[in-house]
Amino acid sequence: MPGFLTPLDLAALAVFLLCWVGYATVVDRVPAIHRRSVIHAMNEHRRRWLRNAIPKENRIADVGIVGNLMSSTSFLANTCIFIIGGGMALLAAPDVGRRVLNAMPFAETPMTDGGWEARVLLLLVIFVRAFFELTWALRQFNYGSILIGGLGRTEAALPAADIAAEVVNRAARHFNTGLRAYYFGLAVLGWMVHPVVFMLASLWVVSELHRREFRSAVQAALAAGG
Repeated sequence: MPGFLTPLDLAALAVFLLCWVGYATVVDRVPAIHRRSVIHAMNEHRRRWLRNAIPKENRIADVGIVGNLMSSTSFLANTCIFIIGGGMALLAAPDVGRRVLNAMPFAETPMTDGGWEARVLLLLVIFVRAFFELTWALRQFNYGSILIGGLGRTEAALPAADIAAEVVNRAARHFNTGLRAYYFGLAVLGWMVHPVVFMLASLWVVSELHRREFRSAVQAALAAGG
C-alpha cells in the first residue's frame, strides 16, 4: 500500500472507480438498460433525421447541425488542454495548492507531496482521457458531415444514410464519454478537500448522471417521440 495514501484515501478511490467504471459498463454495455437511455433514444432520432435528409436538394442546414455539434465538442476538448496545463502547474508547485486548501477549516489536505501528486495525477489522467474521447468525437462528426454531403436523393441512398447515422451516433457516444469524464473530474476535486467528500461526490455524480439519462423529462419526451 502506498505510504502516502491512507486507508480512507484508498477506500474513497475504490468507491470512485466503482462508480465510474461500474456506471459506464452497465449503461453502455447492458443492452436492456442502454435501450432506456437518452443516448439510445437520440440514436434513433439521428437515424430518422439523416433518412429524412435524402430527398433534400439543399443540405446546408443538415451540415450546419453537425457543425454546431463540432463546435461544442471542440470547446470542451480545448478546455481539457487548459485543465491539463493547470494540473501540471499544481504538480510543479504543490505548496501553493495545499496552502489554499488549508484555509478551509474542514479540509484534510495531504501533508506529503506524494498524497498531493496522487490527487493531481488522477485529475490529469481523467482529463487526458476526456481529451482523447472528445477529439475522436470531433473527427467522427467531421466524417459524418462529409457523408451527409455525399448522400444521394433516391431510396437507393438509404444504406448510405444509415452509415452516416452510425458515424454520427458513434461520435455522440464518444462525446458523451468525454462529458462523463468532466463530471467525474469534478468529483475528484472533492478528494482535494477530504476523502469522505470524494466518496460523496462520486456517489452524487452517479446519481445525477442516472437521473439525467434515465429519469429526466428530456428522456421521457425522446422515448415518447421514438
